[in-house]
Amino acid sequence: MRISLGMVLALCLAGLQFIAVTIVVFSSFLTSEKVLLTHARDLLSDVGTNTIEHSKGFLKPARGAAELATRLAESEVISSDNFEQLEKLLFQQLQISPQFAGVFYGDQTGNFVYVMRSGGPGPFRSKMIMWKEGDRFTDLIWRNNSYSIVEQRNDPSDTYDPRSRPWYQTASDQQGSIWTDPYIFFTSQTPGITAASPVFDTLGNLRGVVGVDIEIDAISEFLSRLNVGKSGSALILNRNGDVIAHPNQELIRTRNADGTFRFVNISEIGDPVARAAFGHLKNATDLSVDREISSRFDYGGSTYVSTVMPVISEELPWTIAVYAPEADFTGQIKANRTQNVWIAATIALISGIFGLVLANYIHKPVRAFAVRSSLVSQGEVSASEPLPNTYRELERANMTLVQAIAERKKSEAEFGRTFDLASRGMAQMQAKTGQITRVNARFADMLGYTDAEILKLTAHDISHPDDPVAAFFFEDRGNTRSEYLHEKRLLRKDGGVIWVSENVIVIRDDAGTPLHAVVTVDDITERKASERKIQQLNWDLSHSSRVNAMGQMATSLAHELNQPLLAITQNMDSALFLLKENAGDIAELETILQETDNQAHRAGDIIKALRGFVKKDGAEKAEFDFEELLEQTLQLMRSEAKEYGVHITTAASGVDPVYGSRVQIAQVLVNLLRNAIEAIAEGGGDARQITLSASNIDNGVMIDVVDTGPGFDPTNDLFEQFETTKEDGMGLGLSICRTIVESHGGKLWYQTDENGHSRFCFTIPALVPKRAQEKLDEFSA
Repeated sequence: MRISLGMVLALCLAGLQFIAVTIVVFSSFLTSEKVLLTHARDLLSDVGTNTIEHSKGFLKPARGAAELATRLAESEVISSDNFEQLEKLLFQQLQISPQFAGVFYGDQTGNFVYVMRSGGPGPFRSKMIMWKEGDRFTDLIWRNNSYSIVEQRNDPSDTYDPRSRPWYQTASDQQGSIWTDPYIFFTSQTPGITAASPVFDTLGNLRGVVGVDIEIDAISEFLSRLNVGKSGSALILNRNGDVIAHPNQELIRTRNADGTFRFVNISEIGDPVARAAFGHLKNATDLSVDREISSRFDYGGSTYVSTVMPVISEELPWTIAVYAPEADFTGQIKANRTQNVWIAATIALISGIFGLVLANYIHKPVRAFAVRSSLVSQGEVSASEPLPNTYRELERANMTLVQAIAERKKSEAEFGRTFDLASRGMAQMQAKTGQITRVNARFADMLGYTDAEILKLTAHDISHPDDPVAAFFFEDRGNTRSEYLHEKRLLRKDGGVIWVSENVIVIRDDAGTPLHAVVTVDDITERKASERKIQQLNWDLSHSSRVNAMGQMATSLAHELNQPLLAITQNMDSALFLLKENAGDIAELETILQETDNQAHRAGDIIKALRGFVKKDGAEKAEFDFEELLEQTLQLMRSEAKEYGVHITTAASGVDPVYGSRVQIAQVLVNLLRNAIEAIAEGGGDARQITLSASNIDNGVMIDVVDTGPGFDPTNDLFEQFETTKEDGMGLGLSICRTIVESHGGKLWYQTDENGHSRFCFTIPALVPKRAQEKLDEFSA
């Protein structure tokens, strides 16, 4: 479907309007989106910074706790064994430090004093573990604000040992004040951290460890009150990837197999968005960031923005991680963008309608010019007729167009007369499909069709199925070949076959794309018949020559061998007679046997001489170009191969010169190729292919002849004289070939390839031994 110029103008006007408005809308959107995303990252960064400062402020008393632990460690009270006085001192410290969850002391013998805040029956609870004379006593004491006892009871089931706790072991190992990683307190089952310091006696020996517990669940409560977009969240990660604070405190702890609790790792937290955003931060290496890192990620079909802050400090190696849906910041502007796009489409539609009216007015003179040009091209209007009112530029274009039309019509008329009156068959065919679009009378007569009948056919319909159609009908744009010339068979309407010489000329456009082809054919059926008769006569003469040579050879062989064989027979009869009759002496028998041996050697010499004749040892040998000989041999065999529909392919490039009798090597090649052709012809299979290849080897050249014939019976000795698989064969061809190859110092053998096809191979030397020695001597000199 062709679009008019008026429609193009209207569409272009509307399109330009739409594109202009859309560009404005999207540029505004992208700018606003960029600003909002930057604002979102800044907001997340502010949330992280605020959380860091809040955490520092909340944990600032921890520094005082460390100082307290140190002072308590130096106190004479802790150095003594008065645990009642120690409990009171710890009680007082807990009262004046509301951030502390508990204060405690444990010594090397397992004694333990722990004062902590309690939900009842009193606001404070003391736990005292004492070892007395090998017995353990555990007392639980609840006190009010004035240190009075509200309730007291013994807990014999308690197994707590301060020496097994991480705070005790770490302070003991490091011999100094320490901070523990956040953990779930054993007694209250709430998250917290501990500051601990070792206590030494006057001799420097470890007496115990004093410590302060600080609960950090208030940080999670702070995070739950933060507004990060509409549905974002902030969380705090320890350096080992544990989540120590989250808006939902239920998600940060999990129960161990022994019933205790631990923090969940970021890779296993029940918040799937947080896991997707920060799940890769699961070890200390990932969390050791020294700068703020912002990123985007997708989860559940939505896009999120996230920020990871640097660790708070070396004492508090915590990382603040914040995430929020990107739509919380850009959702409104995206909705506004959609509205603006619809506005742009409406404006473009109105502009298009207006443009269509304007384009029709502009296009009217152009349309009149196009109609007149078409009429001039068809010959309905004379080129001398005056132009309709149009633009000045079109008047000049009209003059050029009319001249071009006149020249084209003149060329078409000349080509048409040449095409129709040509004495050779001519046809025009479409590219790719090979559809026949035009023929002359000669082409139609050759095939016995009328003009109307042949225009319904393609090049494939009239080509013999065993002959290739010109590659023009299958080529792609990468093939720039413009002419094909070959001989092939065409099918007549009556089923007959004619041989033609076909010349295909490809017509292409400026881009090199094939448009159609002009095919010219000459009937060469009579010439091909004459060639077949000559070839048949050549085969008959060759066969007669071989039969005659064999007859002469057989006659000569019979005559020469008759006398020694007769002598051998007579001598053996005499020897047998003497042995049976026990007559004569040993010397006479020895003489007879010696004469028999001489006659046998004489017969062998006759056969040896005959073999030397077959080998033609006296044939002239020289160094020659094997690739040239191979090409000449193929020229001789192509006609015979084509007669039987056999295709010969070669693979020989860079082959070294060889040394030997050029004629004898040619005889071997011809014999092997002819055997392959005859084998394929007798086999009658669909695959009719011979592959002839030559390649360099260490001491010469190796030649392979592979055919797709039926092969040979593996029990037959193909190289044995008078051994043949042909009904009218004499069994000397392969034997003579082996003799020739071996006389050149090579080897001839038969095998099958990986596809089971017959493969004959032989080798011949590449250099004259004498010449090779001369080169070696020259190099040594």
